[in-house]
Amino acid sequence: MPAEIQTTLEKRGFTHPFEIQITTIPDALAGKDICGRAATGSGKTLAFGIPLVAGVGKGRSGSPRALVLAPTRELAEQIQRELEPLARARGRSIMSIYGGVGYEPQRRALRKGVDIVVACPGRLADLIKQGDVRLGDVDFVVLDEADRMADMGFLPEVRRLLDQTAPNRQTLLFSATLDGDVDVLTRQYQRDPVYHHVGELEPDITLAQHHFWRLEAHDRLRTTVDVIGASGQTIVFSRTRRGADRIARQLANAGVSAAPIHGSRSQGQRNRALNDFSAGRVKALVATDVAARGIHVDDVACVLHFDPPEDEKTYMHRSGRTARAGASGVVVTFVLEDTLADIETMLAALGLGVQIVAPAPDRLFSPEGKPLEAPKGPVRQPRSNGASASKSGGRRRGGRKPGGATGGQRQNGHGNGARSGAPSSRPGGGNRRRQSGARPQTSPRATERV
Repeated sequence: MPAEIQTTLEKRGFTHPFEIQITTIPDALAGKDICGRAATGSGKTLAFGIPLVAGVGKGRSGSPRALVLAPTRELAEQIQRELEPLARARGRSIMSIYGGVGYEPQRRALRKGVDIVVACPGRLADLIKQGDVRLGDVDFVVLDEADRMADMGFLPEVRRLLDQTAPNRQTLLFSATLDGDVDVLTRQYQRDPVYHHVGELEPDITLAQHHFWRLEAHDRLRTTVDVIGASGQTIVFSRTRRGADRIARQLANAGVSAAPIHGSRSQGQRNRALNDFSAGRVKALVATDVAARGIHVDDVACVLHFDPPEDEKTYMHRSGRTARAGASGVVVTFVLEDTLADIETMLAALGLGVQIVAPAPDRLFSPEGKPLEAPKGPVRQPRSNGASASKSGGRRRGGRKPGGATGGQRQNGHGNGARSGAPSSRPGGGNRRRQSGARPQTSPRATERV
């Protein structure tokens, strides 16, 4: 590893590499193609970022030398933020390209010359068609979260982009699954890749306490205010964009600072919402599933499923936003009459062994700020009504698309109604404890674990 990169990592406090970094970086530095099956938060950003920055050459005007493709604007920005200090230490430039913002600033940066481009496929394709960027000099490519790009319908565009890069390029692919379309992509665009599979593919939701509360629809907002008052920084999940806007507006009317984040918001609005939440200026981030994917915020006290997830896979990904990086947290799910059967089925599939009970916001945390154990109960078996959940998240409600299945892998041998007034605070100021003991109160930090 170049000395400049090692020094920069040490200054930033990265002294102990994650497993994905230990296994993949040597092969990548040796020039091999990599196919990594790894979850979000596993440290894969530096796993591909270190060899990329170490080996990338200088680009020309409109002709970068390295390309990272990512499915969402948020993820593209996060990758740029994480790699920028390393690139700067090596005298290399990096930029992100995504939709939802004006073209001209991106055109100017490309004309000036940039070495590394982190891009969403759609906007990059537009800039290529307009003659602003050429990919013929790109000899290092990273496909990050390839399974999500497949789910979002980007793979035809990804193939067209890859076809324009240098034929002797080095290609690194990271994905939560390596079957189906991702496997086809690997066979078509990688040369004898080394396969690595490390870490948990799903968030470890057992680190959080899970509460399922039976209530009426008109009580949800009042209960949400109480939960935020008891917990502190909370991510609230809504099924729809319109619902996220409504919940955020109603929370604000109830005296709770809240910001929505979803695909209909402008890039500037989404950035402000995330930055305000990260800095603690906003107590509730109200998100849809699509907008929340790729956003990773440490030190979140609570995840609240205002609208229930469509399946257990979505529940795991939502709930994995809390109890991260050694911290503790709570997860609250609202259960209405018309969702009771589906949630019982999901509970059985998850095997959490908790009861569905009446709301009790005052029983989420101890006076010292430690999450209290949720009421336990027997693990109920799914009802034989055709709605059984599967490991792939195949159960659906209301005709919505089920979650994708986790495929096999190849490995190498190595409401309504608002309540006026601000939410009441609990003793301890919203602090939670790390598993090793109490910790000082902090605002959450928006990061991808690298």
